[in-house]
Amino acid sequence: MRTHLKMMVCAALLLPAICQAQMPHDAIYMNKNAVCVAGLYGHSTWSQYWENSLKRENLNIGTHTTQSVMVMPAIGISKRVNVILSLPYVWTSTSAGNLLGQRGVQDLSAWLKVNAFQRGGFSVHAIVGGSLPMGNYVPDFQPMSIGMQCRTLTGRLLLNYKHPATGLYVTTHGSYGWRSNIRIDRDAYLADDRMYNVNQVNVPNTYDAALRVGVLRRKWQAEAFTERTACLSGDYIRRNDMPFPTNNAKATIVGVYARVQPRNIGVNARVGQVIDGVNTGQSTSYTVGLLYLFNWKKP
Repeated sequence: MRTHLKMMVCAALLLPAICQAQMPHDAIYMNKNAVCVAGLYGHSTWSQYWENSLKRENLNIGTHTTQSVMVMPAIGISKRVNVILSLPYVWTSTSAGNLLGQRGVQDLSAWLKVNAFQRGGFSVHAIVGGSLPMGNYVPDFQPMSIGMQCRTLTGRLLLNYKHPATGLYVTTHGSYGWRSNIRIDRDAYLADDRMYNVNQVNVPNTYDAALRVGVLRRKWQAEAFTERTACLSGDYIRRNDMPFPTNNAKATIVGVYARVQPRNIGVNARVGQVIDGVNTGQSTSYTVGLLYLFNWKKP
C-alpha cells in the first residue's frame, strides 16, 4: 500500500553542445556556466500490494494513483562538479472507498555530483544529496500521504564505463540514505508490536543499488535499468491494517529510459515496473519531461 516516489531518477537535463541528459545517478556533467531546467510529469498506479510478503488487493482502495509535477534545474559549477535541485508538487487518489487524497508541495531536494576519477572510458563519481520538507502534509496518513515529512541525507558511489567509439555504457551505483525522526499528530502509535506513548516516530534509514546499460549518442540516449530500494530496519504492515512510516519497505524495479535532444530543447521518458517487494505497492510508473538549456558565456 505504501508508495515510494522516485523523483530524482525520473529527470533528464541538457548538456550544452553535446546535449546529453544529466541525473543524480549518471556520469554525465553539464559545462560551467550552463543551467538546464526540466519540467516533469510523473504518474504511478497500483491495485495490488505486498502486506509484509503477502501479495493482495484492497477493494476499499481499488487502484491507487500518485501524480506529480516537478521543476528540476541542473547547474554546471565546472565540468567535473554539478548541482541538481528539485521541488515536486504531488497529489494522490484512489478509485474506490472514501479515503481522501492529499496534495501539495513535497520536499526540496539538492544533489552535489563530483567526477572524482577519470581514466579513458572509466570514471568514479561521488554524489551527496539531501532533502527538506516544504509542505505541511500529513506523513502518517498512508497510503494517501505525499511524503514522509523527514529530513534526508544520501551518499552515493557511482562507477561508469562508456565505450568512446560506440557510446555503449554500463553504470552501477550504491547509496546509503539517512532519514530523521518525524512528529505526528497523535500521542501514541503501534510499531514493532509495541505501543509507543510519544508523538515522535523513528523512520528507517535506506539503501539502494542499481545497474544501467544503454547507448549515449550526441542527440539521443536509450537505457534499460534495474533498481533495488530497501529500508535497513523497520516493522511490517499488520494484517488488514494501514501502512505506517516505520514499515520496512522494499522494492525491485525494472524499466527503460529514452531521450531525444536535437538542440537546446529536448524530451525524455521513463517507464518503471515494480516486480517484487515487501510492504509496498506493485506499481507501474512513467515520467515524461520537457528540457531546456540556458548557457551563459562570459563576454
